[in-house]
Amino acid sequence: MKLYNSVRFRGGAVSFLIHRKSVRITLLLFVACLAVAIVSTGLGEMVISPLDVIRSVFGMGAEEHAMVIQKIRLPRIIVALLVGASLAAAGAILQGIIRNPLSSPDITGVTGGASVGAVTFLTYFLGVLSIRWLPVAAMLGAAIVSIILYLLAWKKGVTPIRLVLVGIGMAALMSAATTMMIVFSPTNDPAQVYLWLTGSVYASNWENVLTILPWTVILIPLAFIMARHVNIGQLGDDIASSAGSAVEWNRLILLFISVALAGSAVSVAGGIGFVGLIAPHMARKLVGSSFENVLPVAALLGGAVVMLADLVGRTLFLPLDIPVGVFTSAIGAPFFIYLLYTKRNS
Repeated sequence: MKLYNSVRFRGGAVSFLIHRKSVRITLLLFVACLAVAIVSTGLGEMVISPLDVIRSVFGMGAEEHAMVIQKIRLPRIIVALLVGASLAAAGAILQGIIRNPLSSPDITGVTGGASVGAVTFLTYFLGVLSIRWLPVAAMLGAAIVSIILYLLAWKKGVTPIRLVLVGIGMAALMSAATTMMIVFSPTNDPAQVYLWLTGSVYASNWENVLTILPWTVILIPLAFIMARHVNIGQLGDDIASSAGSAVEWNRLILLFISVALAGSAVSVAGGIGFVGLIAPHMARKLVGSSFENVLPVAALLGGAVVMLADLVGRTLFLPLDIPVGVFTSAIGAPFFIYLLYTKRNS
């Protein structure tokens, strides 16, 4: 039985193998994400049936349902899906190019750098530049941290565990810098502290959707196209170079994609933690280690995790609205400790 299908573009310049099992799992996860989105849209102080949710989305529902769904809940759920997918994809890319299963944007300080960039923009440049420049500012902050980690990662004598420890230190430094800027900001707003330090999709609107959507729908497929370079890179730089892969160039492109995905997610939802760590590990358990299989599955799992965390946060503790980051950290922190323990001799 044939397990793989070969896909080639541009005369073989772009090619990858698609595992049939991974296609089935990806389709099942897509349907599951769609179901979670529909059910989540209907739950809250006003409970709306899934059928009425679908009708309202297509403009055929009751007027009171349309207001709640289209103006309040649907943008929030779409943002949660896109943020989770972006963070999970960013984590999968980082784990692939660094060859370290402990890597993720938040643990290595990338999302912390994005938060510093975003808060700097909101504090000092919001009156000068349009809010649409916020993702760029977040990406710039993430890129600065990533460059530092990039230089450390391939410095002679740096082990994966040492790299993670350096990343944890960078994350703590970025968190402190973010808090300091907010505290001393002339426009001090506690809501910003709540957003950037915890991570939340509260009060998301269609402008937030349009802010993150282009980055997600362009960069995740681009990373998928470069899957073979990630796969061959797992064998080591020497073997990858011998096989004709431009190792450093491909690594820089993939690092940029990871930074852009993490930065765009932070720009609309703050520092939601551990999604980029958990989702790729879950994906590898389901479809193996090939990057072209891991990436779409991890993205869908990340989107589902954030949507479910948001659903729990806004429905289980009514009238309180608990930030998404509280639940992802509650799951992710013990998981990270477990990984750190199991990889202690690596």
